[in-house]
Amino acid sequence: MADKKIRVKMVKSSIGRLKKHKACLHGLGLRKINHTVEVIDTVENRGMINKISYMLEVEEI
Repeated sequence: MADKKIRVKMVKSSIGRLKKHKACLHGLGLRKINHTVEVIDTVENRGMINKISYMLEVEEI
């Protein structure tokens, strides 16, 4: 069974953000503005995405 994936793109800078929000970016594998990654659609990843949704663009694949 193939896992669903989500494409996540960082659109705002992490400068001046809370430490927890920076940790979510790191956990998702995002490094700099306009960096795009594909992550597996899990509850944990959805939680991180929801926490920092103001910094991201999300697209379901």
